[in-house]
Amino acid sequence: MTVKLTGRIDSSNATETENSLKAQIGDFQGELILDAGELEYISSAGLRIILRLKKMNKDTRIINCNSEVYEIFDMTGFTEMMDISKAYRQLSVDGCEVIGEGANGIVYRTDPDTIVKVYKNPDSLDEIHNERELARKAFVMGIPTAIPYDVVQIGDLYGSVFELLNAKSFAALISEGEDVRELARQSVEILNTMHGTTLNEGELPSKREEAIGWAEFCKNYLPDAVGEKLVALMKDIPETNTMLHGDYHIKNIMRQGDENLLIDMDTLSVGHPVFEFSQMYLAYIGFSETEPGNIEKFMGISAAQALEYFNSTLEYYFDGRDEAFINDAVNKARIIGYTRLLRRTIRRDSDNTALIEHCKKMLTELVPNTESLYF
Repeated sequence: MTVKLTGRIDSSNATETENSLKAQIGDFQGELILDAGELEYISSAGLRIILRLKKMNKDTRIINCNSEVYEIFDMTGFTEMMDISKAYRQLSVDGCEVIGEGANGIVYRTDPDTIVKVYKNPDSLDEIHNERELARKAFVMGIPTAIPYDVVQIGDLYGSVFELLNAKSFAALISEGEDVRELARQSVEILNTMHGTTLNEGELPSKREEAIGWAEFCKNYLPDAVGEKLVALMKDIPETNTMLHGDYHIKNIMRQGDENLLIDMDTLSVGHPVFEFSQMYLAYIGFSETEPGNIEKFMGISAAQALEYFNSTLEYYFDGRDEAFINDAVNKARIIGYTRLLRRTIRRDSDNTALIEHCKKMLTELVPNTESLYF
């Protein structure tokens, strides 16, 4: 139930306001939302009303507070007792440049200094706050990260705002003619920093546990022997606390001045680096295997440039390793990537039979000849 709070609530109208609220709420038990979008001021008499409502209904929360009202709740300790949120600034992205899109959101440039990631899920506030905390965690641990500084509302959706002064993605830099190999080398510097960062157990989600779930789902769509071995291979990957980005590609790496920064940190996790490369394989090659032109559509670069970037990334990351080792590492990453893609397509795009059959074919070919999924 949503009930509006309006005007001023103070000692002059506290009794009348409380009676009105009780009449609206009645015997309702459940999530009670007090919408403070039109509330101008609340005194201690009003606060006592809120406290009594909270005691009557423990699932009471307050939304859309202006800055002054929120400060009153904060100074009096109410923000520690209950869920109270500020009103969000309204923003339009009509006509704005789209600089990236993923499963969870679309990234727009709203002006030369600012980008906003608009989440596709209307109930995304928890996701937004979680991503902000993940970005802060990465920043504190030395990962070059752009931290969102504001949450805004775009129609019925919400977004995170980043200040990235005249920043360009690596995808844009490649399309403008910058050297692919040099950008790959710079991206590996960040990747090495991230993969050289170890967290405490439980600080971030385990990518291994997530991948085991992918395999358990996919085994029902594969030949019995292949499905069972796939699950066993996933479970055999050692659990590590290495930091992973989870969606590491050229649209999530931004150059701002002389500094390269990561964005889109909602997929941050821990696990073996093979999981990172599985997603990178999909981004640069896998998504385009049954849909030529996909890389141009989503990354803005050619398939040849994407392949050169991926191969250069492998060369710099596995510096000193021979070709056979690198090829083996890629095949391991491909198995994990096809597993994730098969599950994702069956659940979200079940009519895409070409992609589903392609993933099944690749897994059926690769899994029997693989003895481990880690390097």
